[in-house]
Amino acid sequence: MNVLIVDDEPLSREALETIVKERPDVEAFDSARDSFEAIEKLNGRTYDVLLLDINMPEISGIDLVNRLVAAGLSLPSVVFVTAHHEYAITAFEKHAVDYVLKPFSSERIHDALDSAFRRTAGERAKSLLEALPHLQAQSKTPTPRIAIKAKGRIVFVQPGDVVAVEAEGNYVLLQQRAGSYLLRESISTMAEKLKPYGFIRIHRSVLVNSSYVEEIEPRFTGEYALRIKGGKEYTVTRTYKKGLRSLAEFWIGTDSFLAD
Repeated sequence: MNVLIVDDEPLSREALETIVKERPDVEAFDSARDSFEAIEKLNGRTYDVLLLDINMPEISGIDLVNRLVAAGLSLPSVVFVTAHHEYAITAFEKHAVDYVLKPFSSERIHDALDSAFRRTAGERAKSLLEALPHLQAQSKTPTPRIAIKAKGRIVFVQPGDVVAVEAEGNYVLLQQRAGSYLLRESISTMAEKLKPYGFIRIHRSVLVNSSYVEEIEPRFTGEYALRIKGGKEYTVTRTYKKGLRSLAEFWIGTDSFLAD
């Protein structure tokens, strides 16, 4: 098994390294001082378990997991490490996403690793996605926001409130659940900036927030109809249909659904 330790506190990180070294079932491990370093390591190697601190500067442990989910990366078993008992401990246990409360003992870490090693990839994804809303609500780190210029003001918008982005000439229409903003920006630039937050491009002129997608349906033309919450429907052109794979962590009984 491969383990990645992510903690900005040197003493805590060293303690975890010492415990992990004791385990004969750990083939290799790496350490990261923050989420930025963790992302680099996750992009270069596959890990079975992530020992992840919650309170870290700039990108918290919760935000790191959100980014992994949005990017569609394979998720390791995640064991959250926190010094704050108020972080919805009951929710962690209920949803089978383990946690360790600081200061931790060697035995507690070993128990968490034993549990993490036994989980299948499907179980890891399901339990982590179920627990994320509870963790996000408790996190002290502000959620990411988009700063946009509108009518001479700077307005801050959360990516999760944006349903879709549509190109209109040299502008894009940023559509929220309530209201919209017309911005002088290209759809390609918006696609690049919003990709980490779960947005996919379904047409040369349209991006959608994957969390609002309710249904997709094939058409005889080789295109797809995509329906979002509220009933609005978009056309997914053949050029962009491969991006539909990122709508779900795994697919069941749909092997030929998105076949070329």
